[in-house]
Amino acid sequence: MKVRITSKDALIVVDMQNDFMPYGALPVKDADKIVPIINEYVSIFEEKSNPVFYTRDWHPENHISFKGYGGIWPSHCVQNTEGAKFHPDLKIPSDNKFIISKGTSPDFDAYSGFQGTVLDSLLKERGVKRIFVCGVATDFCVKNTVIGGLNLGYQVFILTDAIKAVFPDKENQVINQLLDQTAVAITIEDTDAG
Repeated sequence: MKVRITSKDALIVVDMQNDFMPYGALPVKDADKIVPIINEYVSIFEEKSNPVFYTRDWHPENHISFKGYGGIWPSHCVQNTEGAKFHPDLKIPSDNKFIISKGTSPDFDAYSGFQGTVLDSLLKERGVKRIFVCGVATDFCVKNTVIGGLNLGYQVFILTDAIKAVFPDKENQVINQLLDQTAVAITIEDTDAG
């Protein structure tokens, strides 16, 4: 199935930050290996002047998700640290790009790029009807961003060649759950810039 990119489409790159890379505080296996594929998707959307959204965890030092504050995760993606920066090779266009920060309050966690952010408003302002989601982690923030998009009425495409999971053995199960909720799984070969 070829999916033609239209003016009503947007790309959402989820949490491609240093702390989620294999060398980071909360490593996702092989997360760095999908950077070149994500860059290809960014180029496709950039060539058509379509918006590209980059979500990021942007936590205060005392965030509720951290083990020291009752959460289940090690401290990660603390605001203004190296770990919170995007992977250095990630392509970020000079225009038509948006940075969406989530989990910015100490007492509020957000796995979805839509939780407590302006992402939905920015998409609607631009007339976006379909979103294409890639990044990390399949089983947490990618999954919840996809579900958030579906719940808000977007048609959602999961870019399966540009995602990685915290628990790789669960990735196919998560993808199948999302497909059951009407998400569509595609790869770069299925994408037609038109």
